[in-house]
Amino acid sequence: MNKKIKKITHSKLPEQSILNLDSSNFHFIDSFQGIIDDPQNEITSLMVGKAFFTSSPKWVEKLFAFRNKIVSLFGLKTSGKAVNRKELLDNFKCETGEQLGLFKVFGKNEQEVVLGEDDKHLNFRISLFLSPDKNDWNKKTLTISTTVVFNNRFGRLYFLPVKPFHKRIVPLMLKGIIKQLKK
Repeated sequence: MNKKIKKITHSKLPEQSILNLDSSNFHFIDSFQGIIDDPQNEITSLMVGKAFFTSSPKWVEKLFAFRNKIVSLFGLKTSGKAVNRKELLDNFKCETGEQLGLFKVFGKNEQEVVLGEDDKHLNFRISLFLSPDKNDWNKKTLTISTTVVFNNRFGRLYFLPVKPFHKRIVPLMLKGIIKQLKK
């Protein structure tokens, strides 16, 4: 099996995504996709959802911890302190309404898990959408889409410095998820 991760590309929100059922007018939306080898058709949305929480580079985790310290001063939601993250993740089923850290599950089906949070400054959703690859039935396409709705001016201001990091972090996380799912 080829261990090299194929190119991550900028894409569109999949038409079948749960996020398309939301009538919100998103102020920000972007999507990235990559290909996963899955000749046995074993990879599920639950596996993708769990991999999301364990695939980010260490520097991203440190950046997120720094973010939590700063935003807590403004009364925004943070992920809190996980006492036993591995145990929490082992018991995590990606079911609608479940929460892991800052991320609540807003929807789940065979193809997709939608995570996110609503806060006073903005609401965000992250779709992890898994679909058969159109060119090769031994592969799947994984698309990560992010949507943001600003609730006030502070949300817009908050997102200004976040946006450039977001555009670098999401493709790295997608590579990490694909790498983890190949194991």
